Amino acid sequence: MIRILGTIFAGISGLAFGSFLNVCLSRWPQGESIVQPRSHCRHCTHTLAWWENIPLISWLALRGRCRSCHTWIGLRYPLVELAIGLLWAVTAWRFLPLALDPFLSITGYYFYTANAIGKMIFYWLIVALAALDAEYLWLPNLITLPGTAVGLILSYVLMIHHYHRPEIGMRYAYPAIYLVLGILAAAALILLIRWIYWLIRRHEGIGLGDAKLMALLAAWLGLPGALLAFALGVVLGSIAALVLLAIPNAKTQSESWAATKLPLGTFLCIGGIVSSLWGQPIIAAYLHCSGF
Repeated sequence: MIRILGTIFAGISGLAFGSFLNVCLSRWPQGESIVQPRSHCRHCTHTLAWWENIPLISWLALRGRCRSCHTWIGLRYPLVELAIGLLWAVTAWRFLPLALDPFLSITGYYFYTANAIGKMIFYWLIVALAALDAEYLWLPNLITLPGTAVGLILSYVLMIHHYHRPEIGMRYAYPAIYLVLGILAAAALILLIRWIYWLIRRHEGIGLGDAKLMALLAAWLGLPGALLAFALGVVLGSIAALVLLAIPNAKTQSESWAATKLPLGTFLCIGGIVSSLWGQPIIAAYLHCSGF
């Protein structure tokens, strides 16, 4: 019962934080304050009543349109709220059985709590980056760089707790070196592709923001998890490109299609979420099928 109630509470909290994230996503790119004024329609400036500001429910009740001017609100609002709510609920569902173990030490409790809170922060950041890149083709340094730093610190602390054994003689410097090298390798992968693309096409094909995003993924997921996210992101991006190519207008205007920019960061973020949720079994299955 506690597990169910805790999961529901985490899901509702995720919806609320997703609603706040929508405010940030709408105002931040326009250089507006995220505090003032109150929530309002972006088209007619109608100030929202309290019941128009309930995460997900209000969008459904209003059928996705402003009550005043009937302008289409957009799918980003419910999708962001739903994504954060579901991801936080899944995190709580997985965390609570471990935290409620009566034989768990206080250190173990802190370990699992920090891990759960860290995952929630990671999902909030990664959904924000996915939405920003999809809507504005923008991966701001204000999210990627601090996000990488926080992920590095948390991963280091968790790794020290999980793997450090005095009898093995594992030193504190080894996990830090491993994590930093993984971050650099993940970013270098994008930089290498960017350089090769420039040699061939003589113009940029991948932004530096994608390299910083890969660094963030490596900080939170480790290098194997980041590489899995990259592979999934490339597959998703390729499918999106094929869908665009299948559109009749794209076929008749191949040059304009070739110049179309796809939000690689959004696909990498989706891959990062999948890697975070099911990365270990996917990697294990791949290694088993490969004979390793």
